[in-house]
Order: sequence, then C-alpha cells, then structure tokens
Amino acid sequence: MARRTLSALVGAVCLALAGPVVSAGAVEPAGGQPGAGDPRAAALRAVTGAGAVGAIAEVRDGNGVWRGASGVSDLATGAPVRADGRFRVGSVTKVFTATAVLQLVGERRIGLDDPVERYLPGLVPNGDQITVRRLLNHSSGLWDSTKEKGGVFPDRTDPAGIRDWLDHGGLTRHITPAQVVASSVAHPPAFPPGARFGYSNVNYTLLGMIIEKVTGHGYAQEVTARILRPLGLTGTYFPGTATGIRGPHAHGYLTLPEGPGPQDRNDRDVTVASLTWANSAGELISTLGDLNRFHRALLDGRLLPPPLLEEMTTTTPIVIDGVPASLGYGLGLARWELSCGPVYGHDGSVPGYSTQLWSSGDRQVSLSVTPRGDEAQFVAQLEAEGGFLEQAFCGTGQRGTGAAAPEAAAGVAAGVAQGPTVVAPKLG
Repeated sequence: MARRTLSALVGAVCLALAGPVVSAGAVEPAGGQPGAGDPRAAALRAVTGAGAVGAIAEVRDGNGVWRGASGVSDLATGAPVRADGRFRVGSVTKVFTATAVLQLVGERRIGLDDPVERYLPGLVPNGDQITVRRLLNHSSGLWDSTKEKGGVFPDRTDPAGIRDWLDHGGLTRHITPAQVVASSVAHPPAFPPGARFGYSNVNYTLLGMIIEKVTGHGYAQEVTARILRPLGLTGTYFPGTATGIRGPHAHGYLTLPEGPGPQDRNDRDVTVASLTWANSAGELISTLGDLNRFHRALLDGRLLPPPLLEEMTTTTPIVIDGVPASLGYGLGLARWELSCGPVYGHDGSVPGYSTQLWSSGDRQVSLSVTPRGDEAQFVAQLEAEGGFLEQAFCGTGQRGTGAAAPEAAAGVAAGVAQGPTVVAPKLG
C-alpha cells in the first residue's frame, strides 16, 4: 500500500528510537563479488544506518544472484535478518493482480475498456464511466479507503487512539472487500473518471472482485493457479484471514509515543496482523527470489502476450503540483527514471514492511525493509532505499539528474526535485 497507508496508522505521531541497528554482512555474492565489501552491501547497510530495523535485497542478472542482509529480524532477540525470509509485500501485490486481469483480457473474458458497471452493477458511483483500464491505472477518481479517519484505520493524528486501537485488536480485525468499497463510496469521488492519476487502493479491491465475478473463483485462487504454481513460486502465498507469516521472517514494527518526553517511545510489534483490508491490493507474502523470478517472467513475456505487456508498460507521467514526476504509471506497473535509464516495477508498504521490486529488463532487484521512526526518519530510510536501487542498477549511490520529492514519504506519489538526494518511489 502507499506510504499514506502507513501514515494512516502512524503518520507524524511516530517517533524514532535512538541509534542505528546492528548490521549483518551481505550473503550469496554473485559473480565472485566480495560479500561485505561489495558496494551494494554498503548501500544496504545505509538503510539500517538510517534507522531501519532490517533490510534484505536480491539482485539477479547475467552474472548470477547477489543477496544482502543488514540489521536484525527481531528487536527482542537481536537475531540477524535472513535474506531468504518471507515478508509482506504490500502493493507489489497489485502487479500480480493486474497480470491476472490482463490474462483474462487476453482470454476475452474481461474488456479493458468495459465499465465496472458491467461486472459489478450498482456498486460504485460513476460505474458506467469507470473502466477496467481506469482501475488498473488509478484514474477512477474513487476515494482511497485507507485515508479514513476512524474507519478502516484510526485517526493518524491521535496517538492515544492508535494505541487503543492496537491494544484492542484493531490490527487483526477481519475486513471484507465489500467493507473496503463501502468505506470508499461513502465519500465523494476525488475527481471525475479519467481526469487524472490518483492512487487509490480500492481500485485493486474492485479488480479482485471482478476476477471473482468472471471466473467464479477468488482472486487469490486465480493468481495462485495462473502465476504462482506455473512459476514455482513456493515461498509466495495469500494469507487470507491468517494473521501470521509462515517460516523464517522479519518482524515488523510501528514506533509510537508512550509519554510526553522524546524518550517515551516504543516500537510496537505488528508482525501478527490481518491483511484482509489490503486484499487484492496488498495482502501477498513473498520472498526476494520469488519476486524477482515473477518479475523476470512477466517482463520476458512469459505471462502476457506482447500487445498486453505493451499496454501494461505504457505509462503516463505522474504530475505533482503541475510538475511531471520521474515516475509514470501504466496498468499495474510503474516506470521510474534512474540516472542510467528507466526501470519498471512497483513498491509496497503495509504496517511494518516496505518493499521495492524493479527491473531494467536484464536485471531484477527486490528489496524488503522493516522501517521504524518518525516521518523524518522514514524519509531518510526511503532515501537510502533509493540509494540502494541506484547502486544496484547504475553502480552509483545517488542520482545525477534529479530525485523524487521528499513529500513522497508523507503519502504523495514520488515527484522530482533538483538535488543529489535519492528518494525511492512510494506508490503503495
């Protein structure tokens, strides 16, 4: 989900604990590269140096597979984070959902320019004007349910309310797709359908519902049958109503104030959580290797015919305050301009976890971070994520021509600002 999703839970009320996390060395260097001395390992350690609890990454290309790990998986035990562990991928789920939808388009069971009303009559306002394409590229105008104050999430400006919500099981509540849609349509649309880009998780909730309507199977069953099993992605699964994470995994945390002083803060473990609210927009659990294998298969044309892959990767620049961003969005895939050229992919954030998945075509990079801290520290960690991606793709630690706007970490899609700082995209 977007950084706004994380902000819906903690926002500006999060405070950081002092000091960087202990770093672990890189593992499984590719192509004979040294482990801890590899510049990618240094770039990964910069993420935990900025305050993240842990960070793991994998780079796949013609030279082989490089994996790195820095930080810890559990603040209580101090156990090193494992690069082969599972994690919540957030809105990287959208790439899987979009791929399944486009497969159904290729089978002529869904029409890209069919209105939502054809599949889900009477469910959303302007359903006769919102097309499947507009759901995929976030131009529907539908209000994002994760911004609800006191609905799906507590008011992010109320620390006491957040603590009470957590203490009374708010994070493990079961929330149905119908409830997510109802929360959205209770608010007026943000803009007329097709008028502009506006990231809204409910778009992908609706796409999951359309998959179910057309196939008679839940979206998780369809994505599993169409993508996970054929590609042998055995570390990837949809948790449904289960609240834990199977197998080795990093713990996720939210940093909350527990008193009036700057020292009165606490990292709350939010690993056990229901992601039913995220559904087909963000519930998936995966591994670095599985994400990279999926992404390579997708961009190599093994999952979609060429015309539909071209539709997916044809992006429109995102405009913030009248300025085109270095980020564009297609049909479930974003295009991000690095100093050495464009990469395609997506990011994701759910409470406790931040994910990046990008590909230049011949190289795939996946990154999972367990962040913590206040908004300033989230920006610093996001900058470090961007620095790692720049290093992994371009061999440099910073951009030469521009960077994503810092306000991205506060819940706005990444934009462009002049300067040397790299901020990784935060769409969802």
